[in-house]
Amino acid sequence: MRLNKFISHNSKYSRREADSLIQQGRVNIEKKKATATSILKDNQRVFIDGKQLHPIKQDHFTAIIYHKPKGELVSKKDDRGRKTIYHSLSSQFAHFSPVGRLDYASEGLLILSDSKEVVSKLMQSKLPRTYLLKLNGSITQNMQEAMQNGLELEDASAGAHPKNEISQMTFSPFASFSIIKNTRNYSKIKVCITEGKNRELRRFFAHFGREVLDLKRISYGFVSLNALPCGKTRFFSKEEYKSLHQFLNQTKE
Repeated sequence: MRLNKFISHNSKYSRREADSLIQQGRVNIEKKKATATSILKDNQRVFIDGKQLHPIKQDHFTAIIYHKPKGELVSKKDDRGRKTIYHSLSSQFAHFSPVGRLDYASEGLLILSDSKEVVSKLMQSKLPRTYLLKLNGSITQNMQEAMQNGLELEDASAGAHPKNEISQMTFSPFASFSIIKNTRNYSKIKVCITEGKNRELRRFFAHFGREVLDLKRISYGFVSLNALPCGKTRFFSKEEYKSLHQFLNQTKE
């Protein structure tokens, strides 16, 4: 296994941060300085700043739910100095990784775990993600048909972040949707999708001239936000851990 991969899988550091540590000479393998091309052999010991990095047992992990408020980035740090989720999370979760993203202006359920395997498999899954949205206008018949049948856009830049280079995008049919309020000035809708593409919902509705005024994720697969207050965290419940283990076992088949 490459050294940077081993470090990222068993510590709070990303692969890029691991590469930086190696370049700074802070990483040793069996008391010898490591290099950017180092490959670990079985049972070789790795040290960061003189402290041994022990492999995390993959069958022992922790998962939490964070009710992310608006105005926080799902990122370790921001070059513009904006607040990130790690400014709000307890230091005991500093090495946890998020399952996907919620953009700066969105809120709701965010899963984090200290297991890279758990994070990766949840992100790549087709588990349903449920959102509550408020739009600045009515929900038309054309919009409903697109939610039912899917949509393919050569230019999906509307609704995207200005610096994002993704333009073409295919939107799969929504798993479900229900209109809560539909007026000329604004509407509210509950939608369930099975993908997590970049600003997917904002891009989808922007195609129809609608701005997403509020976006809140209320569930992700077998996990629901329920009454968790904004800005607070909780550990997975016993039943949620049971469902997570079942999900992980199914992905191994």
